[in-house]
Amino acid sequence: MTAPLSMVNALPQYAIGDKIGEGGMGVVFAGVHRSLGRHVAIKQLPHEVSDRAEASSKFDREARVLASLDHPHIVPVYDYVQNLLVMEKLDGGTVSDRFHAGRINPEQACAITLAMLAGLHAAHLAGVLHLDVKPKNLLFNSNGVVKVADFGIARVISEGATLVTHSGEVVGTPAYIAPEQASGSALGPAADVYSAGTVLYELLSGEIPFDRTRGGLALMRQHMFADPKPIQRVPELLASVVMRGVAREQHDRYREAESFAVDLATAATTVFGQGWLERSGIPVLHLTPRVLSALSGTTAPGTYRDGATVVTPKPPAADPTLVGRPRPVTVRRRPLIPGLVAGVALVAVFVVAFLSPAVLPHSFVTPVSVAGAPATGPATVDLSKPLEVTGRGSVEGPVEVSLAGASVPLSSATRAANPGGGGSFSAQVEMPAITRWIVGGAVTGSVSWTEVDGSRVVQDFTLVTQQHPLASAMGTGSLLLALFALAYLESTMRTLRRGYRRPAARYTSSILGALFGLAAWLFVSVMAVHEPSLWYGIGCAVAGAVGASFAIAATERRAALRTD
Repeated sequence: MTAPLSMVNALPQYAIGDKIGEGGMGVVFAGVHRSLGRHVAIKQLPHEVSDRAEASSKFDREARVLASLDHPHIVPVYDYVQNLLVMEKLDGGTVSDRFHAGRINPEQACAITLAMLAGLHAAHLAGVLHLDVKPKNLLFNSNGVVKVADFGIARVISEGATLVTHSGEVVGTPAYIAPEQASGSALGPAADVYSAGTVLYELLSGEIPFDRTRGGLALMRQHMFADPKPIQRVPELLASVVMRGVAREQHDRYREAESFAVDLATAATTVFGQGWLERSGIPVLHLTPRVLSALSGTTAPGTYRDGATVVTPKPPAADPTLVGRPRPVTVRRRPLIPGLVAGVALVAVFVVAFLSPAVLPHSFVTPVSVAGAPATGPATVDLSKPLEVTGRGSVEGPVEVSLAGASVPLSSATRAANPGGGGSFSAQVEMPAITRWIVGGAVTGSVSWTEVDGSRVVQDFTLVTQQHPLASAMGTGSLLLALFALAYLESTMRTLRRGYRRPAARYTSSILGALFGLAAWLFVSVMAVHEPSLWYGIGCAVAGAVGASFAIAATERRAALRTD
């Protein structure tokens, strides 16, 4: 495909050749400056963009900023006219090409990412976001230097928006797009950091953090609402840096590219050893002092390539003033004690639950029988049938039977009393049908009525249901609630183990632990047919809260020890 006449007329100083590339950001043609003989790449933005005056003026403003970027890891912009960008032409292929050819090892992946982050950091300082960082936008020149292409063009096309479509294509690549960019939120350097982290994830593991088989929109929903899957087959220290780079929440992610590069340099040096950057064969130019310090502690300038200093890290020199002196020892708190406390508290939850009494003491007020059993002993009943209540007294009004567990009302029903001989009475009290599905195991029952003289008589007793405990909400519900709390707690601990920071974890874990303790206590009480005791329930909740808090503390300390 040859260049359109409009491009030829707009750039008379260039001899424009055939098309060499095309994508959502525009069409790229080869070109040569007629006077200088310099080979260039000329990018033309999509036609629908060039037809909008506002977009064209924005392109002019952005192009001025892009042309001012001067960094060895950014593709330089030589010229711009209307919606045409004239850039350096790189013939070394893309990182995507090398990756799919199987020609990138872990050291090279880290070196490529350091170069990418160096370019991103320089652009961010100039107020330019990339918004479409991906392996295809990382190009090699003839000397093997990695350069980031298409800086700011996504921002021009989207007119400052975070996510729009043009001709059916999404601005920003779904596989690498940041959650805040996909959801239309405000953008900053952290968006490019996320994309860079996803690139590093792919270069190290061979895959992206999400399932890319279900289409672009489904992929973007995963970025917005799901945590990335843990990276596999990567050393743990390096993996923790990668996972922080792709954290879904911005407050858990590196806020700017330089911090990402510092931690990556530290982890790579620890994993691969001194000199890994040189061994990789990927020139990384103009590293910031913080990154250099992370690489080796001291630096020395090396040779010159493309007008930029290539930094060669060297081991830190020994301080002669410290020779013969004992080195200070840093004492790190180990996670053993918090883990031990968490284990003891977890055991305490079940010990307290099993130690709860089978039958609670109930004061004897008046002779009452339920289903033929006196109120002084447990009454075993079938809640699907009416409860036969008999007693002595002059009843005025209905007889009420109510059920409760640990002072929490569960069900109640009333029935008119039938007077009998000798001052006795009876009543066939039919509980609501749903009662049999709610109540399981043993609960506290209460029979009450009003005497003729207006006094209220209340007799408590222990009621045991005949149906299986798991056939009730108290049985199955408490089990599901305990499993939910445990799963949520484990999810939080797994997130901490991956290296993410969760400042609120210790507070939410206490609530989850208390919920688990209560649910475990209720489940044990129902299955063991123990009448629920409020104070034992409170004891289990406290033990659960303590255990969960110390489990989180132990997990945080383990994560800190692994990343030191």
